[in-house]
Amino acid sequence: MNQRPQHRPAPAPAARPTTPPDVARLAKELMDVMSALLGVVERETELVRAGKVREGMQLETQKSELSRRYMIAVEHLKSMHKMLSQTEPELLTTLRRHHDTFRAMLQVNLTVLATAHAVSEGIVRGVNAEVQRRNIPNTYTASGRRAAPGPRNMTPLSVSRSL
Repeated sequence: MNQRPQHRPAPAPAARPTTPPDVARLAKELMDVMSALLGVVERETELVRAGKVREGMQLETQKSELSRRYMIAVEHLKSMHKMLSQTEPELLTTLRRHHDTFRAMLQVNLTVLATAHAVSEGIVRGVNAEVQRRNIPNTYTASGRRAAPGPRNMTPLSVSRSL
């Protein structure tokens, strides 16, 4: 099995920045985290589009860690927005553009994941309907109408996720 080497994530920002250089450093770290997260999201999107959902699921840990770091950095930057806009306005503009690109790619990823979910749910529902149809006896009442199946004829469908 080909496994991609796992990259160790960089540590999350330690303390809330208080000086302009700290705020600028945090903004640059946020762009780095967004870039790394964007790479993971793009890879996941490619895998899911190719039908390799299991491989895409293996990116969950890395995606979660980067998302956690992203949220911490965003919270820190929100509190220091005024200082960043006064000391580094061009960095703030760059950060906003980067964030817009990031948001657009996340929307594509969410659309692909929602589509994969809907397709797999449709397949499972179709299989369940076919199984139920085969389990229900074809009987009729005294008046010639088809009899409604009883609860004992409805067999639940079970799915093994470990396969």
